[in-house]
Amino acid sequence: MDSNGHLFLDRVFGILKEETSDQVPLINFKHPKELEEILRDDLDISQPVSDCELERSVRKMLQYSVKTNKAIFRNQLYGCPDHYGLAGSWIIEAFNTSQYTFEVAPVFTLVEIKILKHILNLFGIPEGDGIFSPGGSISMLYALVAARYKAFPIVKAKGMRNLPDMIIFTSEDSHYSIRKAAHWLGFGTENVRLIKTNDLGQMVMSELDTAIQKELALGRYPLMVNATAGTTVLGAIDDLEVAADLCKKYRIWMHVDACWGGSLILSSKLRNRLKGIERANSISWNPHKMMGVPLQCSAFLLREKGLLHEANAAAAQYLFQQDKFYDVRYDTGDKSIQCGRKIDAFKLWMIWKARSDTGLERLTDHVMEIAEFCLSAVARKDGFKLVTVPIQCPNVCFWYIPTFMRNKVEDEKWWETMHKITPKIKELLTVSSRLMVAYSPLHHHKNFFRLAFTFHPVLDEKQVLDMLQSIEECGEKVTLSMLQI
Repeated sequence: MDSNGHLFLDRVFGILKEETSDQVPLINFKHPKELEEILRDDLDISQPVSDCELERSVRKMLQYSVKTNKAIFRNQLYGCPDHYGLAGSWIIEAFNTSQYTFEVAPVFTLVEIKILKHILNLFGIPEGDGIFSPGGSISMLYALVAARYKAFPIVKAKGMRNLPDMIIFTSEDSHYSIRKAAHWLGFGTENVRLIKTNDLGQMVMSELDTAIQKELALGRYPLMVNATAGTTVLGAIDDLEVAADLCKKYRIWMHVDACWGGSLILSSKLRNRLKGIERANSISWNPHKMMGVPLQCSAFLLREKGLLHEANAAAAQYLFQQDKFYDVRYDTGDKSIQCGRKIDAFKLWMIWKARSDTGLERLTDHVMEIAEFCLSAVARKDGFKLVTVPIQCPNVCFWYIPTFMRNKVEDEKWWETMHKITPKIKELLTVSSRLMVAYSPLHHHKNFFRLAFTFHPVLDEKQVLDMLQSIEECGEKVTLSMLQI
């Protein structure tokens, strides 16, 4: 064994190439207890092992890991990483520094400032501010903290006592993180108002207006409207212009959760779908989703410069001394809820530097074209039934109806059977390593599939048709006896 691990490190790139090659299956699925037994000796860390033994264990573990680099991994809103971003990820891990001060991350600090400025310009708030966070859920915390501090600066010192009940408004299809944030920050989940959505999954703005008026009449304080640009399941984009009008009218903080759909800003043809986002007080965007920056890479953007620091600064004297030998305005860590913070901006910079705005625009346009092709293919194919049309983000949602279920009355019993068929098809697809695809119920809709497309790998139409063919073939293997009805 090499005590420094250098020789093993040299082997890692080769191991990864071999264990994620085209010949390796997407997944070798085993149930938890079965996998625990298979890896029992490999998981054990009670004794040191040689590099050869370590490599055998690593390869065995990778054998049972999901290969998210494959085109047929459609299970989440992320997938294959952009290879330039992956290179950036390896570099920052090797340098192992933190983003909090210029002192320990001089170049990386300038990278973060530069990339944030570029993103702020894209979203139409060039004089704003920003920070990279671990993900959209943490960005939601940032948004609520900023909104609350802006409304009641005393909260930082005195807490929530003697403040009015603060109400948060969000779409019923919005990400669950807003309810978690309301709990963590002391608002309470009962002070989150869920606003109804239309058939396309967009927040009904007349319902939002009515809800705000109701809270005002009851003497409560409407704190924030959380509009969504790309809901998790349907990929719906709320009417951001109308949301901005309402927020201006009632003087409410407007946050846009653009973690998924924000990537459309990269395309001059598609960014109009986000019209109104430039009027938001804060925005969250996850380049680690559609764009393919390696996990994690999430940007939180703020219209008002300085507010992020005011709301979050703790002025730790051992880290953020004001008498340093350089310009301390370049120490960005006190804007953050974290202390140690990964150099996520560098991964994003690597991709942008390699591909430029033009290259990223081509990828954005292509992913929407592929999604539109999938939509039209689903609409034409026997046995497939779309949930919503048109699509706003590259999410295509549908049911597959096996032959034995067709041409029957689609009553409650029929839909209950379909509710069980969808996860059974998912199971067959997964255990056969043909496709990993998400499914979900939504409101009155029973379980349906969601095929969400990302920048990488760059797909062609045949690959999309192959995915649909896999769903169809596994769907035709389903029988009533499998469903335990």
